[in-house]
Amino acid sequence: MKKKLCSRKPKRVLRLPDLDHSKTAVLNTLGSQESQRCYRFAIEDFIAWYCSEPRLAFNKTVVLRYRLQLEARHLSASTINVRLAAVRRLAYEAADSGLLSPELAASIRRGKGPKKLGVRLGNYTSQHSCRKLSPGQARLCDVSVTARLRS
Repeated sequence: MKKKLCSRKPKRVLRLPDLDHSKTAVLNTLGSQESQRCYRFAIEDFIAWYCSEPRLAFNKTVVLRYRLQLEARHLSASTINVRLAAVRRLAYEAADSGLLSPELAASIRRGKGPKKLGVRLGNYTSQHSCRKLSPGQARLCDVSVTARLRS
């Protein structure tokens, strides 16, 4: 009689214990306390949303639906991208621990975030302030020099 080899098949629907295990794995890979705080908040927000929906499979479509939900909350593009980065990392940790297939984790990673639109804001020096600077520093206020330095 042949014995069946029991190979664990990756799941499609992750439950709260699976997500908590993956969240802990993600947070353990981060060195900075600030990164851990930011990722913890983003992952817990995703888990709360994911578990509130009935039996969703953890895949690229669900992550895109989450992105749409974040956009509906009128969050900035950079905030949405940070939260999606945490969800992508969660998917990779779930794949590394055998909870998700590597192909599924790769498809989640390929999901796009929103484009950052707008202009750069900064504390630029006015022409009046440039006149008060030393000659070496005033050279940086010249528009043609600044354009060359940025490129």
